[in-house]
Amino acid sequence: MKQKFDIITSTCVPLPLENVDTDQIIPARFLKATTREESFFGENLFRDWRYNPDGTVNKDFVLNDPTYSGEILVAGKNFGSGSSREHAAWAIAGYGFRVVISSFFADIHKNNELNNFVLPVVVSEGFLAELFDSIKKDPKTEVEVNLPNQTVTNKATGKSEKFEINGYKKYCLMNALDDIDFLLENKDKTEAWERKAKA
Repeated sequence: MKQKFDIITSTCVPLPLENVDTDQIIPARFLKATTREESFFGENLFRDWRYNPDGTVNKDFVLNDPTYSGEILVAGKNFGSGSSREHAAWAIAGYGFRVVISSFFADIHKNNELNNFVLPVVVSEGFLAELFDSIKKDPKTEVEVNLPNQTVTNKATGKSEKFEINGYKKYCLMNALDDIDFLLENKDKTEAWERKAKA
């Protein structure tokens, strides 16, 4: 969903598991869907963890625990590994997460998140561990993600870290532009360059 991204302050959903791959984020059987509806993929985010084989709700999974909520998913190291399916990013966005924090992302998945207006924030392993600890102690712990300043702050401890982001993607997120929107925004400049190149 296209939304201008500035500063987000939110409680978090903790997923302290390492090596979460894209098949766990959105199982392969959902890739056959002919819809691009965000709600469809959001409803099936972590499907095989959220539901038991008989279709009943797995009450032990964090997304089914009313204790935790928010627009920020805090995940373990190596999030989004495995196949390059963009559907995984669709599911994360469709569920309502606007930020995913981890100490490491698979490159393709990281870019897929950015292309779908989800901000992947890479932090140190120490900061991530402290964040998990704060959320465990108090599920109402808030985290501030400041895209203009490229900082993430654990409001429980006051500690902050800087994060990196490609300048082009930062501009697109802050202005709610996808790649096509960006090209259209710069149509006049592109046409002027083409005219100059042909001269």
